[in-house]
Amino acid sequence: MIVEVRLFATLSSYLPPRDRATGTTALDVPVGATVNDVATRLGIPDALARVALVNGKDAGPERHLLAGDVVTLFPPLMGGE
Repeated sequence: MIVEVRLFATLSSYLPPRDRATGTTALDVPVGATVNDVATRLGIPDALARVALVNGKDAGPERHLLAGDVVTLFPPLMGGE
């Protein structure tokens, strides 16, 4: 099944080179794949902290995906007072 993956900031370096300019790629994953499976498939290390959204809503690493879902990953935001 195909899901859309959007990576931001430092995570965008894990996209295929042809997709880095747009920050988005279509990824073919098996039925039952999770957010963590997507990160693993792109080569993002497990130890690398990230925030995940699926279809614009917070999602944990074990969230199961459906065909057509949009998975957004970005590093945790820091700063402020």
